[in-house]
Amino acid sequence: MFLQVHPENPNPRHIKMIIECLEDDGVIIFPTDTIYGIGCSVKSNKAFERIAQIKGIRKEKAHFSFIFNDLSQLSEFTKPINNDVFKLMRRNLPGAFTFILEANNNIPKIFQSKRKTIGIRIPDQPIITNIVKELGCPIMTTSILDEDEISGFLTDPEEINDRYKDRVDIIIDGGVGSNEESTIVDCTDNEILITRQGKGILE
Repeated sequence: MFLQVHPENPNPRHIKMIIECLEDDGVIIFPTDTIYGIGCSVKSNKAFERIAQIKGIRKEKAHFSFIFNDLSQLSEFTKPINNDVFKLMRRNLPGAFTFILEANNNIPKIFQSKRKTIGIRIPDQPIITNIVKELGCPIMTTSILDEDEISGFLTDPEEINDRYKDRVDIIIDGGVGSNEESTIVDCTDNEILITRQGKGILE
């Protein structure tokens, strides 16, 4: 399904349709404040396996981030973080950042691996944050690459639909996306290190 959703004021009926899809092991493609992503509910191992197949990667090697609605969900998936890291995240989120934190014991169960870290995103994009809020749990996500380009990303929802309509359940058209990734900030060991400078500029 190709679903046009208002990027700033999403229709609750559209959000409800997307939630029902995710709760039924669905896979969606959606806009963020950076590039378009492909994702599923963290509760759906079946959907996670589908995305790994679509991307052509092994589940245990997949580099997925978690999209949260707010920082209150942190303790469910991460080890305790110090006040400096928490304040940094609170100053810069929502925003175009992926914060790498130490994972707690829930993460290996989800990824079926020995993963010890987790990437956290809270995009400044009402469509996806509304979806996560109504879903009641984070969304696992990874980027949509342009297979014809070495380092490019698909930004046009109609082009994304042409390529993925037979592989996912819903493609959300929230307007043309960015071609710039999030800034990755590694906060493991309670230190702060920018490992990839992207769209986000730390305050």
